[in-house]
Amino acid sequence: MSILIDQVSKQFGNFRALDSVSLNVKEGSLVALLGPSGSGKSTLLRMIAGLEELDAGAIFINGQDLTHVDVRKRNIGFVFQHYALFKHLTLRQNIAFGLQIRKRSPAEVKKRVDTLLEIVQLEGLGNRYPSQISGGQRQRVALARALAVEPEVLLLDEPFGALDAKVRKELRAWLRCLHNEFHITTVFVTHDQEEAMEVSDEVVVMNRGRIEQVGTAQQIYEHPATPFVMGFIGAVNELPGNACLFGDNGLGQMDCKCFVRPHDIEVHIYPDGTTTSACIERIIHLGWEIQAELILEDGQSVTAHLTRDQFAQHSLQPGHKVFIRPKYTKSFPIQEQIQEQLCIA
Repeated sequence: MSILIDQVSKQFGNFRALDSVSLNVKEGSLVALLGPSGSGKSTLLRMIAGLEELDAGAIFINGQDLTHVDVRKRNIGFVFQHYALFKHLTLRQNIAFGLQIRKRSPAEVKKRVDTLLEIVQLEGLGNRYPSQISGGQRQRVALARALAVEPEVLLLDEPFGALDAKVRKELRAWLRCLHNEFHITTVFVTHDQEEAMEVSDEVVVMNRGRIEQVGTAQQIYEHPATPFVMGFIGAVNELPGNACLFGDNGLGQMDCKCFVRPHDIEVHIYPDGTTTSACIERIIHLGWEIQAELILEDGQSVTAHLTRDQFAQHSLQPGHKVFIRPKYTKSFPIQEQIQEQLCIA
């Protein structure tokens, strides 16, 4: 089922949670709503589910206007961050709950629950209680419960936010495989950039109640539409355009603010006429790469990422003088940024 969000707005007192948001979620896609706290992503998700009233706009699912349709009549599965499982019910009873409310036959309920326990890789654990399993397993039960009623749309609100990093990564891969099997139109909220980019077909970047950009992970990373997207997606150095930090490399424009990714900064031990000097303040070993914290001559801080081979080749240490050059930069007119800030103030 496709989801069409048309000029949706929501205000809580003096706080504007959503400001004329429009979005088209394609049928069968897995879409991430990504943004910082207060960006409006969870509010938007709750409105799709029917858990929050709109101040303005409309929401259509498969062409049907569901703006004022009761949540119980939307056939939407919802998974919360903190599971929301019934503690006094077994896993099997939790998964069966929605089916029993819909008065399905005992035989149908049993068959469906058995199938879902197998799908979420919890077969044999159906008679346990939520307190007797891990957090990752509880989240799988919550997802199985949402899938039990065969929803047309699946909504997940930071589904892995309460789990540790290793379990989150495992469940992300599992969710992607599950979606490939069921092809249910799915929207999930996250503030984790890696999670959004790894799992989703399309990423919706939100900020202060508005959508900044919609695109694939590659599109938003390599071609950010706004300064906010550039700064929010991935590590980045923000540099004033009038600092002329890198000579003739396009960073000397008086009316621009420039950005450069740490991995796009070349680090050399000798100058060549196109570099600028810097001093290594700190070296951080991240395992797969080395992070160098640099200080330019004017006091500007810059972060560069090097491969392990590059680091070993140069034998870099704190206090060493190096020479750096950006391979690729992205600039935005300062006036454009001022206008953007005024619009969202």
